[in-house]
Amino acid sequence: MSREFEQKVTERMLRYAAVDTQSSRISEETPTTAKQYDLARMLRQELIAIGISDVYLDEEHCVVYGKIPPSAQALAGKEHALGFITHMDTAPDASGTDVKARVIKNYPGGDIVLNEEQQIVMEEALYPRLALYKGQDLIVTDGTTLLGADDKAGIASVMTAAEYLLAHPEIPHGLVSIAFTPDEEVGGLAKDLDLARFEAPVAYTIDGDYLGYYSDETFNASDALLSVRGTSVHTGTAKGIMVNAAQIAAEYIAMFPADETPQTTEGREGFFHLVAVEGDCENAHVWMIVRDHDAELFAKREDFIRDCAARLKETYGDERIDLEIRETYRNMKEVIDTVPHTVTLLEEAFRTVGIPDPVRLAFRGGTDGSALSHRGLPTVNISAGYENAHGRFEYVPVQSMAKNTQVLLALVAAYAKRN
Repeated sequence: MSREFEQKVTERMLRYAAVDTQSSRISEETPTTAKQYDLARMLRQELIAIGISDVYLDEEHCVVYGKIPPSAQALAGKEHALGFITHMDTAPDASGTDVKARVIKNYPGGDIVLNEEQQIVMEEALYPRLALYKGQDLIVTDGTTLLGADDKAGIASVMTAAEYLLAHPEIPHGLVSIAFTPDEEVGGLAKDLDLARFEAPVAYTIDGDYLGYYSDETFNASDALLSVRGTSVHTGTAKGIMVNAAQIAAEYIAMFPADETPQTTEGREGFFHLVAVEGDCENAHVWMIVRDHDAELFAKREDFIRDCAARLKETYGDERIDLEIRETYRNMKEVIDTVPHTVTLLEEAFRTVGIPDPVRLAFRGGTDGSALSHRGLPTVNISAGYENAHGRFEYVPVQSMAKNTQVLLALVAAYAKRN
């Protein structure tokens, strides 16, 4: 079975990687790039070809749906049902156009020459995790683009698991719902996933790097925009008249603790992050993000931002300072903790396929599951097995995708056995 899965996921990963699906951070369209439909239509046809039921492409929102009905009436209950969700877009951080993916069979270790002509080399000294995959088959690019295994490796595993289930009707299973969504890389957070159409009461996203970890916890997250209105006048006659908005913005930035930034924190430590600043004497804008796993500490961080703005208002006048704080996503854990079987059955699935010690990771970011959980669909994230995502040194071990396919099948089996 493992060899069969390796062949299937390799073929799928190479085919999906060739489709440019980069999303955009500046587009206001839905989806943010029309080319995501190219993969969506390909996946719709593939779902139909392997025998998936209720295949549907939402042409307005670029979401693909499909279902595998329960194998028996006794398994039709919600306690046996689950869903798998992966995203179709790739990150805008590196080019996704004309991806030239290839397979390095039985990777011997050491540096990998991705592009001899352009002298692009993936050095083991810079990417030491390469040593973990000696003897495995690695899918890489020619070093001029990203690979897109984030999250096409996840799609490959889901498709391969679905195909196997349909080819083996003797395997007991409940309802298995599948969805492929756009724009995850630019904060889409599966916002247009129709939960009624999806139907499954719980789900798993397959999206993350090295094999063998899962996340049932993410940051709480908000964006904060401070806007400052100044008064400009000739510097020669500025005394008592000029109010420099850019200088006030700098004063605001200086209020934040220097040791609570992304580059100075790790693990479950929260932070403030200065995203961007623009301004002149008359107008200035400061974009910040705030993150913390702990809800109480997160609320205190938001209060700190409000206090900083209030101090500026006291000094310069309420009319000159505006602060807008917008929630981005919330920690999924408070929802996942209400359905603990989503974690216990996942850990059982890992152990069943020979991963005895899966890593439970508090993710320092957000996932589609962050938003979906708080919309009423508890959603744990399973890693997809890729490495070095969002850049031209991205790669994915074939064996990781194949093992993930086994994890998904074991998870379906675990749900089928629930009482």
